[in-house]
Amino acid sequence: MIKKDKMPVTIGVAFVWFTTQFGGGFASGNQLRTYFINFGIWAFFTCVLTQLIGAFYQWYALKYAKKHELYDYRSFNDSFYRFNDVFGKEVSDILQFIFSNLYELVYIATICVAPAAAFATGVGTMKSAFGLNYWIGTVFTGLFIFTVAVYGTNVVRKVASTLSVLIVAGLIIVYIPNIIVQWNDIIKNISSDAASPSPVGISVLSGVVYAAFQLGAIGLLVQHAGAFKDENDAKVSMKQGFAVNTVVCLMAVLGLMAIRNDPSFPNADVPLLILVNRGVATAFLRPVISILIVLGSISTAVNMIAGMSNRVCVSIDKNYKPDGKPGIKMIAVTFVFTILAFAIAQFGLNKIVAVGYKYLGYLTIPVIMIPYVLHMILTGFDKQ
Repeated sequence: MIKKDKMPVTIGVAFVWFTTQFGGGFASGNQLRTYFINFGIWAFFTCVLTQLIGAFYQWYALKYAKKHELYDYRSFNDSFYRFNDVFGKEVSDILQFIFSNLYELVYIATICVAPAAAFATGVGTMKSAFGLNYWIGTVFTGLFIFTVAVYGTNVVRKVASTLSVLIVAGLIIVYIPNIIVQWNDIIKNISSDAASPSPVGISVLSGVVYAAFQLGAIGLLVQHAGAFKDENDAKVSMKQGFAVNTVVCLMAVLGLMAIRNDPSFPNADVPLLILVNRGVATAFLRPVISILIVLGSISTAVNMIAGMSNRVCVSIDKNYKPDGKPGIKMIAVTFVFTILAFAIAQFGLNKIVAVGYKYLGYLTIPVIMIPYVLHMILTGFDKQ
């Protein structure tokens, strides 16, 4: 595991964002196909746009959390949605009540969708790729998620940093050789898409929906702001996160463009396997992909469940410390959410990605995206 003194906290928080976004849907190419590749040439623009949106909103949330020392999402939201009382106390009380509770619904929906998708992907991949018994895979995945999440935000940051380095290295190993070998197909498909592009409005909307449902997890990031030295660390961290996420996303989109017109691409559960099967070193890269999918899935579930457990424990015990030794309350709450993720995973990955994420994105736009912009305007970026 990467040690704290070897990995600045800003990068650690940036990698928490990375591992939250990089779940099984991303690793398999399923999520990328649905929200980017299906829109052809615009995929390169929209994947950068989504990372920019994520970095911008998360920077503001981390900055606000550090400035006001609010490190669980309920306390953060109770303060944030008052809009610095610019409307007066009575109106601010109403806004706080409405939007803070609406975010609870968003986060509950997120905690239901994202870890469940991660759980389903990780267990399913271990079964199909390595022949591991379904229940053995389930127990292994559940124990790993539970163990890491129960030990608090500091451990989550360390694990996120370690997994992120492994994931980025694995993606490079998988994508770069196949991009080189299948470059002619990539250029041909890009040229075809450029000659007959999808409507830009629909493409951008798909990207915004993707960015929106990613922001459903913004509450889990604020718990990490306490490790920053000052508010400027939030900007540094999100710049680092934007750089890593954008490079990885662009690389993945470029690689998947090679199979854009493959007949099996639209309905494949793991589109990335098509790319590997048509490329080089298939016998070596197939298990590498499988390991990537498992790592990405588990990392997402860990981040989400740790955030929700932190919020619940703070509400139960005002003296609870996220980086302290886990007590019986933290253990019990984390166990319950791990079991919940497993139960919802039984609905299947495709349904969760295509339906669950889409409606989560629609829900997040009025609850997070629009109010955050209003907050920035009304408070002068929290300078009042």
